[in-house]
This record gives sequence, structure tokens and C-alpha cells, in this order.
Amino acid sequence: MKTIKTIYRAFLILVIVIACTEERNLDFLDSIVAPSNVSAAYNITQDNTGLVTITPTANGANSFDVDFGDASTAAEGVEAGKNVQHNYAEGTYTVKVIAYNTNGDTAEVSQELVVSFQAPQNLVVTIENDLAISKQVNVTADADFAATFEFYSGEDGVTQPAMSGNIEETIAYQYAEPGTYTVKVIAKGGAIETAEYSMEFEVTAILAPLVSANSPSTREAADVISIFSGKYTDVADTDFNPNWSQATIYNAFDLNGDAMLQYSGLNYQGIQIGSAQDVSSMEFLHLDVWTADATEIDTYIISATNGEKFIKSTLQKDSWTSITIPMSDFTDQGITVADIHQFKFEGAGSIFIDNLYFYKAPSVTATPLLHDDFEGNGNITTWAGDAADINTSLVNPFKTGINTSATVLEYNDTGGDYANIRFDGPSNFNMATDNTFKLKIYVPSSSITGSQPNQISLKLQDGTANEPWTTQTEIVKTINLDVWQEISFDFENDAYANWSSITTAPIDRTDLNRVVIQLNSEGNNDAVIAYIDDFAYGTSGTTTGPTGQIVSDDFEGNGNITTWAEDSAGLNASFSNPFQTGINTSATVLEYDDTGAGEYANIRFDLESGVFDMTAKSKFTLKVYVESSSISGSQPNQISLKLQDGTASEPWTTQTEVVKTLVLDQWQEVTFDFANDTYVNWSTVTTAPIDRTDLNRVVIQLNSEGNSDTVRAYIDDINYHN
Repeated sequence: MKTIKTIYRAFLILVIVIACTEERNLDFLDSIVAPSNVSAAYNITQDNTGLVTITPTANGANSFDVDFGDASTAAEGVEAGKNVQHNYAEGTYTVKVIAYNTNGDTAEVSQELVVSFQAPQNLVVTIENDLAISKQVNVTADADFAATFEFYSGEDGVTQPAMSGNIEETIAYQYAEPGTYTVKVIAKGGAIETAEYSMEFEVTAILAPLVSANSPSTREAADVISIFSGKYTDVADTDFNPNWSQATIYNAFDLNGDAMLQYSGLNYQGIQIGSAQDVSSMEFLHLDVWTADATEIDTYIISATNGEKFIKSTLQKDSWTSITIPMSDFTDQGITVADIHQFKFEGAGSIFIDNLYFYKAPSVTATPLLHDDFEGNGNITTWAGDAADINTSLVNPFKTGINTSATVLEYNDTGGDYANIRFDGPSNFNMATDNTFKLKIYVPSSSITGSQPNQISLKLQDGTANEPWTTQTEIVKTINLDVWQEISFDFENDAYANWSSITTAPIDRTDLNRVVIQLNSEGNNDAVIAYIDDFAYGTSGTTTGPTGQIVSDDFEGNGNITTWAEDSAGLNASFSNPFQTGINTSATVLEYDDTGAGEYANIRFDLESGVFDMTAKSKFTLKVYVESSSISGSQPNQISLKLQDGTASEPWTTQTEVVKTLVLDQWQEVTFDFANDTYVNWSTVTTAPIDRTDLNRVVIQLNSEGNSDTVRAYIDDINYHN
């Protein structure tokens, strides 16, 4: 049989080729998911004969082998949906089931089977309401001399027993309505006698969310108009329960300090915005909705002058549904949005609303430290899959909602226990200052098998450790199916979970350099496909947009500093990086070579126009490497960044300066903060740097001045930022 299974794929291909008169693409065979969730249900005849009916089951399987565990000949080729019978002597056996799919892939499970002709004894039953799924009860039964149990739900109009399971396993039963029921469990073995347990049990409905909706991304005030959220500043004086003669009951709901809008018995419900809002520059409307019983919601925006339009959204019960509606979906219906003064919601059931706001793409965009849009614009080059297939240049199969880009990353978990994808950063993450990771994700419901939670986990690890997972810290976020959504993982403010041996908070860690992304938890063989786009971590300080004055240079041709010059120091702005190590493995750097010929050796650049807006942005950051072998004399190992008015006849008399100490023979990142660091003004200057409006020159100097000592340094990635 094993040989037959091995050649089954080849035989299938041969049949297809023979049956077709034209060329066919057989790539579909590679997309067939391996079997998962393999199990076997037992049914023992209660006549002391030891006859057991074994029904094998699995996701994605079309046949099974069953090893009875008693040294008898195994049953092979049992078709999906069929069963096999076997007579056992009294005893305890290990039954092994091997599941096969069309491709010949296998998965297996071993289960205990107890065959006893004694009546079951010591029956212990546990019945609990599920903590996350409304009106679901989880039932577990254990007994000596028993193999299976039956569960009687106590409902009228339901065929009893409602479910059955193997001893020591848990079955999940979904009630139609909450209430108190007389439930019964009967434990069965090979004997005629059974053991029985009954009780009155109250089935409860989860009528309110147990967890908050995902926190919105950080946005500039100019990019969002918030009506109700804890993240942004809301429009003042908004009435969330105006008297429109609605039947809906309003309540201000609080979940552990997280405020929400609760609307019970919804027929329609209005919101009167504190003042009419011009949202014509906004690109999306967002809201999060939780419900236990509603299936859809109509969201209306209402103009003060030209009527109302709505968009219908499907809701997922017992979980948050993240809804993001392009504003074009409203305006394409003919409504203008320069004076939106009300919302209206229509539906049936009870809902909770949070994070209601309009937003647009950032007008001031901070360049991420690490990013990938899978269109060739990014700096992440080490993507890899672990028991999950990965494709970083897949044509976007769902160009809808907030993501109409051409290319995305495909994540395909075909059933690996710990399937994930990952990448390693070029250096350790600076979690103290940059601790937020963002991405967009789409998970098609049709790709999911099993009953794992719909969630995404982002884990940070030390990828250089022998067992990187023992160093990890993790944030888990719930996701909605069949829609693009943006998820943020904020390791400063979100709830996180460390590996058991880790006690340090993520923002205090300095050893993290690997990102691991995992869908729908781990330790299971369920399948899931996801599409990921626009991954971003941190900000480099370079900004673009109407208020973002760009001053940067990476010496790879990506920058806008064109006026580099030297004063008694050698300068090469396209020097091959001689030390591609640590935090800087870039190809090209700036070489600074003070040969001792000038007492005031330095390098500099001037803005091509204007001056530094020191009120808006007061920081300069660069990377620097100083060779100890290049140094002569006894000057301090330091770097000075000076700001001057380069148009003055004696620019040095206008300068303000911040000095930082250096470590030799390694790349380090140095920030000069003229708002918070200690600075030194020229003797005639009394104004604080952040109050200056005449500064347009940057001067960089190594190992002080007024000496003839030598020093060589390499400089990279200079940025001016806030």
C-alpha cells in the first residue's frame, strides 16, 4: 500500500495527460494542502464482544490507513467519510491513523483506546461556557473502563445525543439560545452497562466584548479627523445619542478603562458631530464594531446640505470587525463631503463602536528604518519562511479597500506546527526610541482550516542566539477576514508576552534583531494563507511633505546634500565602506581625513536655500567609525557638530555646538539634540539654538581643534529630524 501511495501522484498526472488532448497546467497539485487535524472517533458495541467502529477524520484527506494497535493487519485505503470495524480483546491500545491527500502527502496521529467489559466507573464531567465564543459549551468526560461518551444537550427539537466524543477529549457544542438546560453525559465502554451524569447547566451568551479593538496607528493631527477614539483628539461637543425617535438604547460602555459606544436593540442610531467637518481631504472612514448577534451594519455619512449616503458592511459575531471605507465609495454616489455633520447606523441587534474617525495618508511621511512595499522599494533583503511558503513578489489578488498596490508578499502555511516567516535586521533594534512595527494584511477565509483564532503575531528575537525563540517577546492582534487592514505592533504601549525566562520589557532590550510573523497561532496543523504589504519599522528621521524639511545623505546617491566641502581635512563623499560591520553594512560612506595640516580641520555643508527650522526639528543624527590606528596626539575621542550662519563674514562667530564622546573601532549612531543636549554658543551669542532663525550650515569636527594631531573617520546616514 505504501508503494501505491508513493506512485499515486504520478498515476494521477498520467491519467490527466491521457484524458486531455491539449496541454494542461498541473501546478494545482503543488497547491494541495497537506492533511491536518487528524483524529479518530470510536464507537464500541455494548455487548461484551469488543467490536469497535473507528471513523477516521482529517482536513484535506481523501483516504486513511488505520493501525489497530494489537499487531493485527492494518486497514488501508479507508475512504474519507467511511469507517472500519475491528474486534478487540479487553485491554488498552494505541490506534494510529495515517491521513493521505490527493498528492500523497501524509499526516498521522496516535490515540489511546480502552476496551473493557467492566462497567465504566468514576465518571468525572467538566462542562464550561466558552470564554470567547457566545453560547458555546465545552464538555470533557473521563472515566475508568470507558472509551467514549455521549452528550445530551437538553434542547427541544434537537436529536439526542447532540454530540459524542472520546474519553478525555473535549467536544465543543454550540447552542442556539442561552438558557438553563438539563444536560446529560453517558460514558460507554465495551460492557452493556454505562455510567451517567446529569445536571442543570446555564448556557450564557457573551453580550459584550472581552477585549478592546486593535489600537489605531499613530498619525499626525493634520491627517485625521476623529469623532470617537482614545488615540486621537476628538471633535468637541459631539452628541452620541441625539433624540431622533429611535428605539435603540445607548450606553457609554467602559472595558477596563477603554471607552466604547454601546447601542442595544439597534434599529437606527444617529451621531451629531460637534461641528460640521470638511472631510474632502480625507481618504478613508474607519470604525471598529463588535457584536454578538448582528450580521451587518449600514454606515451613513450625512451632509448638512446635500443628503446622506451609506455603505453596507458585514459583521463577524463575537469579535471585532475592523471597517475601513474609502471615501470614494461615498462620493461616487454623488454626495459631497465638505460639511459632514452627522452619522447614522442602521441594522438589527446590539453593537459596540470604537475608533470612529476619518483619515488620509500621511502628509508628513517619516522614512522607516526598515521597510518593504514588495514593489522594489525597501531595504529588507532577508525574508525567509519556516514551514511556510513565502513569495515576496506576488501579484496582489485583492486590490481593494486600503491597498490597491500591484505586488504583495504571500504567506502560505500549509500545516506546519510552528509555521512563520521572518527577516533579520542589519543591526539590533533601538527599542528605546523605535518600538513600533506596522503592516497591512489580508487573510481570505477560504484559505483557513481548523478552528484556530484569527490573529497575527509579531515576535522579536535575537536571531544570533542558538535558540532564538527563547529570547522572544510577542504581540498578538486579532484580524478580520476577507478585508485589507493595517495593524500596528507597539512594544511600548501594547500588551506583550515574553518567553518564560525573559523578564525585561521590550523597550529596555538591546539584543533584538529578528522579526517573526505568524498567523493563527502555533502548535497546530491548520492551514492559512495571508497577503502582507507595506511593512515598516521605526523612523529614520527623514521626512517629506509640506512641513518636512529634508536634509539627509546616505552617500549611496539617496540624499539631497550637495554642498559638502572641507577645511584643512581630506573629504571623499563616495568612499567604499572599509568596515561593513555592526550597525552599518552599507556599501559607501564619507571619508573624513584630518592629516594634521590644519589646526581647525573640519568638513561642512550648507543648505541650498533657507535656514533650519529649529523649532520644528532640532536633531541631527549620523553614524561614525573612527580608526584608533589613525589617531596621533592626545586629543579627546569626540565628535562635534556645529551650526552656523554660513552667509556671515565670520561664520564661526555665529556658531552653536554640541559635542559627543566616541568609542573607537566600531560603528555607532550619534544624535545631536539642540533642544535637550548641552550646547555651547560662541561667546557673543546668547540665544538658545531652538530660538535661532539664521542657521544654515553644519560643521563636523573630530577630536577638537587648535591642534595638529591626525584622525580619520568614516561617516554615514546623516539626517536632520525632530
